[in-house]
Amino acid sequence: MKELVFKAPLNSLSFGNVSFNLLKELYKKGVETAIFPVGNVDVAAFGRQEEEFKDWLEDGINNRFLKIDKDIPTLQMWHLNGAENRITRRQYLYTFYELDSPTEVERKIAELQDETIFSSTSSASHFGENAKSAPLGFDNSFKKINKTYLQGKTHFGLMGKFEKRKHTAKILKLWAKKYGNNYKYQLSCCITNPFLKKEQLEALIIHALEGKKYGNINFIPFLPQNSQVNDYLNSIDIDLGGVSGAEGWNLPSFNATCLGKWSIVLNASAHKDWANKDNCVLIEPNGKEPVYDNIFFKEGIAFNQGNIYTFDDDEFISAMEKAETICKTENKEGLELAKKFTYKNTLDKILSAIGQ
Repeated sequence: MKELVFKAPLNSLSFGNVSFNLLKELYKKGVETAIFPVGNVDVAAFGRQEEEFKDWLEDGINNRFLKIDKDIPTLQMWHLNGAENRITRRQYLYTFYELDSPTEVERKIAELQDETIFSSTSSASHFGENAKSAPLGFDNSFKKINKTYLQGKTHFGLMGKFEKRKHTAKILKLWAKKYGNNYKYQLSCCITNPFLKKEQLEALIIHALEGKKYGNINFIPFLPQNSQVNDYLNSIDIDLGGVSGAEGWNLPSFNATCLGKWSIVLNASAHKDWANKDNCVLIEPNGKEPVYDNIFFKEGIAFNQGNIYTFDDDEFISAMEKAETICKTENKEGLELAKKFTYKNTLDKILSAIGQ
């Protein structure tokens, strides 16, 4: 492929990180790319980049209207909600779908594209047997750091937006029940949600912890720099974000595992593409429940309808106990994930779906 229109967010959130990594691969392939950012451009999160790539990126954004042509395919990376508009007559959507019951509107928007490519086989399976998927890759700007953190303690981490879908409140409650105020253990939570006001988030945390205070639970503000996220992932021994009830991939837990950490993972949704009994501590789901929380997921609307996977409290506690016994040893099978899943592979699969 020589030319492409690329429409996607460029920011410090998960979508922005994926977009940036795909752009780096397009640059390496020498693809002439007209870049249409969704929202404000903020690439500061990604740190210093080589000058040639920065020039290519700026040229793709600043001269995007001079580069477009009706015959050039568009790759849009966005939610199904909002993907209905086209720049050129051929459009391919790369998207994340998390639930299990696509609405008629979601199916129509997926069918509107020349091809819709999902981030996981689980997501694609809900849109028919011919739906395509392309797995995400490990961002190789994340690296192991030779640094000692919290010596003498077992350090748990929980990263991801505070949501019912991710079981954030339940994880907090159960961890506090097991380890609360036992200073051999530490839990560091990076669970801010940009769609919640500070007082809303604080109220949700207080409710999850039943109004109790725990000196060994630390709440970290949003980390805008990938270097800060890298430091956080290196600091923990055990990741709890993998117990999410529905994911399109779950980058924080995946990245932690690729760095040789141990993640406790619910064996469901997109997790099944990368997590297994050798590289994670798996929990089997015990059922499903509706996702609706009247904040991010509202019943009866045209998008995001369906269920999330649930888990048994005692099995989660047993999984944490098991993780304790292995967490000080490097997860060698996890390190292998970083070799298997690359953004070069992601882009190649997407371009194959485009027909290039």
